[in-house]
Amino acid sequence: MSQKSPITTQEIEHNFREIAPPLTEAEAIFEANRCVYCFDAPCTRACPTHIDVPAFIKKIASGNLLGSARVIFDANPIGATCARVCPVEALCEGACVENVLMDKPIEIGRLQRYATDYVMERGRDLFKAGEPNGKSAGIIGCGPAGISCATYLARLGYDVTIYDRKPLAGGLNTYGMAEYKMTQKVSTEEAAMAEHLGVKFKLNTEIGTDISLSDLESHHDAIFLGTGLGATGRLNIPGEDLQGVYDALDFIEKIKARDWANVPIGRTVAVIGAGNTAIDAVTQARRLGAERVLMIYRRSQKEMPAYEYEYELAKKDAVEFWWQTAPVEIMAGEDGSRVAALRCVRMELGEPDSSGRRSAQAIAGSEFDIPVDMVIKALGQQKMREFFGNVAGLKLDNSGRVIVNRETMQTDNPKYFAGGDCVNGGREAVDASQAGKLAAMGIHKALTGEQVEFAGARIPLLEETQDIKSH
Repeated sequence: MSQKSPITTQEIEHNFREIAPPLTEAEAIFEANRCVYCFDAPCTRACPTHIDVPAFIKKIASGNLLGSARVIFDANPIGATCARVCPVEALCEGACVENVLMDKPIEIGRLQRYATDYVMERGRDLFKAGEPNGKSAGIIGCGPAGISCATYLARLGYDVTIYDRKPLAGGLNTYGMAEYKMTQKVSTEEAAMAEHLGVKFKLNTEIGTDISLSDLESHHDAIFLGTGLGATGRLNIPGEDLQGVYDALDFIEKIKARDWANVPIGRTVAVIGAGNTAIDAVTQARRLGAERVLMIYRRSQKEMPAYEYEYELAKKDAVEFWWQTAPVEIMAGEDGSRVAALRCVRMELGEPDSSGRRSAQAIAGSEFDIPVDMVIKALGQQKMREFFGNVAGLKLDNSGRVIVNRETMQTDNPKYFAGGDCVNGGREAVDASQAGKLAAMGIHKALTGEQVEFAGARIPLLEETQDIKSH
């Protein structure tokens, strides 16, 4: 049965220490001086927010940490979070020319953390609110897209209010990131930076219950939807509602509170799914003291959605990977209420489906049971179709994502703008931050007719420039 961790609190704290600790001053200066400060730097183009990477690194090398942090936060209001959780191997560091010259990229992520930590630890304000322009904006959702949009609007002089149903600001940055990557303190301090610009926060506020959309529409000149995604998808198999079955994000949220005595953990834990959230779930289950942790995925390793470096991390934690395996029933024990086993079936792969991955079909007669006492569902989050259906004129695509003008992030309802996971279906925090930036610019243009651009607003992504060159 699910139970308290078999290891001590001290051991858990050790297991959840940061996997990428901060650089020392000597390390940061050495690393900064490795940079060759490329012109038209590929690392800058690879970053969705287009932080001027050579500029911020050069300022570190010269000892100007305040200026370095200003470059970062000017382009990305959640730059401290992204320094910790961005898949830098696939973005800035993956594009670094030192991969070719020295077989080792500049540690851009850790240098970014070094500069942003310097400012945040000292409570320094880098930007000022703009002169009040008499216009108001409401932000639904306090995640990376909402924080970003609010920050830029405040710098333009808007009266900005963020509404969120959670008690803490930050969205998934606060509640959904693996604890060994970053603590809640980082994202809540980034929200505090927005608050210093005059952004108001109405937390513990459910739209549609505590305040209606019509009230928001009457109070604000523009509304930004940064709602993210909804609940974790269901398995739709028997036994899904047994005790001991958890949603991955709910499980991770319990860990984020660091109330170790009340975080449930089984001796044998099965995690269903193979995305980055599934990896976070399996690695954290192991670090909580589970004796055996299995990741169950219906396709092969090749089709796994998780990043390769996340997969390597799970392997180091001795996670077992059950490829081409799908659950068909969660079985109860003798008491009839708690998880005792997971019945699975073997899968065979066919031709690629609409996602580009090979389709998976069950092999008849291949069922088998795995004794487990805890099951974690990490199937991805559902779209918020029902909520968006309450917004007049808002259009969704076939998968339930909000349709926007990609330049301005404006929806078909001209008062509403949107960005982040509710538009892209679920990408990185840095993508959401850039969407918030574009939306702030779009809102300002729609309400005033004035075109403004913030740092890194219109630089093509690296892959876009490569596509252009290839043609």
